[in-house]
Order: sequence, then structure tokens, then C-alpha cells
Amino acid sequence: MAVVSKSSTVVVVGADDQQSSGAGTIDLSSFDKSLGPLPITVLLVFDHPIKDPVESIKKALSQSLAVDHYHPMAGRLTPDGGAIACTGEGVSFVGASVSCALADQHLPLLKDDLAMGYPGDWCRPEDPLVQMQVTEFSCGGFVVGVTWNHVMADGAGMAQFLRAIGELARGLPSPSVVPVRSSSLLPCIPPSVVAAQRAMMAVASKDMASLDFTIPSSAIARIKGQWADANAHEQPCTVFEAVTALLWLCRTRAVVTAKDDDELPVGMVFPSNVRQQLGAEAGYYGNCLAAQLVQATTGAPAINGLVKLIKRAKDGGDQQQPLHQGAAVGWYDTLLVSSWRNLGFEAAEFGGGAPARVMWHQRQTVLPICVVCPPCKGKDDGVNVMS
Repeated sequence: MAVVSKSSTVVVVGADDQQSSGAGTIDLSSFDKSLGPLPITVLLVFDHPIKDPVESIKKALSQSLAVDHYHPMAGRLTPDGGAIACTGEGVSFVGASVSCALADQHLPLLKDDLAMGYPGDWCRPEDPLVQMQVTEFSCGGFVVGVTWNHVMADGAGMAQFLRAIGELARGLPSPSVVPVRSSSLLPCIPPSVVAAQRAMMAVASKDMASLDFTIPSSAIARIKGQWADANAHEQPCTVFEAVTALLWLCRTRAVVTAKDDDELPVGMVFPSNVRQQLGAEAGYYGNCLAAQLVQATTGAPAINGLVKLIKRAKDGGDQQQPLHQGAAVGWYDTLLVSSWRNLGFEAAEFGGGAPARVMWHQRQTVLPICVVCPPCKGKDDGVNVMS
């Protein structure tokens, strides 16, 4: 098996300052606090070489951490975990190499080594908010692995940050989107709900199987067709709704098999980017997610029924409940489905074109989870899911 060789970890600070101690703090919003300091990892796989990807991306990262750009990313959480201290202490960075060509079959075996991890299961206040690794393969392809503390940014915010680094790496004088980290426009989630969601996230496991599979286009088309035949006057079934309903159906069947009970309550959670609905400023890269729980029973809906429940939840209908009520369903019986297809990761590029693949990776998770990833380059035969 190929081995990833890593250089020593360095700390990348903003290009215009070494350390800005005492440069102020940014209070975490209730959206940030409700998620907790959970590490999240994205792997961007590039099959076209660029000149010296490690040094090129490290330089662009430093430029992106300038005071006028994404300086808070170089900070640390305050000791109580309630704010970001803009200390300028920097982002951890590692350059790495692999003595084999970039081939898809290698990636599932190597993904633990393609990104940096945190010392513990959760990020501590003294840990860097962001860690980055650039791994170059013998063919010239490379992987950018980024692990970050979820209280710093959601997926859309991290995708915006990576697009900015790519723009600087390609020679733009500044990011095309002006970044905003503190938003006065976001409403406050009630403290009781924040506390309940944090308590729910304290239950985490490493003891689940990791899967990487494709749902064929034919299966998606069949689900959309069944919905159209039975609901001629309703809005069409979307790809997200078809994929999510199928994943939920499969998970529900697994629960029935495991517990031999066809009347168990089962839940499905999907987070949504609600920046537009809440009027967040353009360029806001903190957390702005609304996650709702949709409930059914193991013996109830077929695929069309699940699509209907998902549609109602998306539209704000009466089938949705706050995420923290998932405890009433049960951790094992609740599936989290997160779509990364429209967050912007696939638009991050550092000089050689868009990524051939965007991969999710997590060493532990709060719930059984499926992440619907952006399309793989050259593969239009379905939707890639990592779980």
C-alpha cells in the first residue's frame, strides 16, 4: 500500500502580520454554538498538475489570512469557547507526498492520511481553527485536505474560504467575495434549544462502517418518475429529494432488520443553508444552518411517502421538528443526510482547473450520516454518496 510522507507541521500566519495579539474578538452566534467544536474534513482531489502545489497554496493561504481578508481563521477560541480571539496565531499546514499516481482506488485507503487531525475527538480552545494539508502524487495530481472546527464555519463558509485561496493562488489581488464573519442580522436561537442541540451532539461514535458508493442515475430517474405518475399536480421530485428518500428507505430497512420491529419511530435530519432566507450579509462565512428532523415509522411510507415528508420539511410544513427532538426517536434510528452538491467546493481551484472529486471525511460522527457529494469528474452515471 502507498505511504504518505509528511513534512513537519508549520504554522502559516497572515501575510501582513506575524501575530496580532489583542486584535479583538468575534462572539460566536447561536448558530455556531449549537453545532459544537466538531472537526470536519473536506478533501479536494485535483488530477491536473500545477507548479509546486505545496508552496503555491501555502503562500496563497498566508495571503488569505491578511487582516482585510480571513484573519479570524488564524485565531483561536477564547478559553470559555464563546468567541473567536483574532490573535493571528495561524493555521497549521503540512506538505506531503505519495510515491504513486493519483488513482481513485487509492483514495479510500489513504484518506486518513490526506488531512491533519486534531489531538482529541473534539477541538479544544487552544487548537487551530483550521488545518490544511497538501499532498502531491507522483503523477503531479494533488489533494488539498482541510480540517476545521465546525464552530468557525459551515460547509458553505469553508467552500468560500477555499475559493478565495484559489483565487489568490491564481494571481488575483484579492478574493472576489468580501468576507464577513460577524453578522448582526442573524436571529438568535433560544438558549434552551442551543443547549439541547449541544447535548445531543455530545453523543458520538467511531464504531460505524465507512461507505463510498454511487446511486445510479437510473434509480433516481425511476423515483422521480414514480412521483410524477402519482402526483401530477405537485412540484416535481428533485434529485436531492429522490436521493435522500432512497437513503432513508435503505437505512430504515436496516433498522427493521436489526430490531425486528416494523413500527419503530425513525427520523431523518437534513441541514439547509439559510443565509438567503435569514438575510445574512453577502460573504458571511460563519454557520448559518437550519437542521430539521422529519419522522416516520419503519412500517409506514414507501418511497413516494418519504419524498412527500421531505418536501413538506423543505417547505416549512408541519412534518418538521427541531433537531434536538431527535433524542425522542433514538440516536441509532436517526439518519443525517447532508448535501454538499451546491456549497461551492467544486468551484475551488488553484490553477489547474476544478477538482476532479470532492470527498467528505470524518473520524467520528454524531449520527449515522450520509453526505451527498458533488459529481465526480467524467462520471455522469449517478450521485456519489459517502457515509
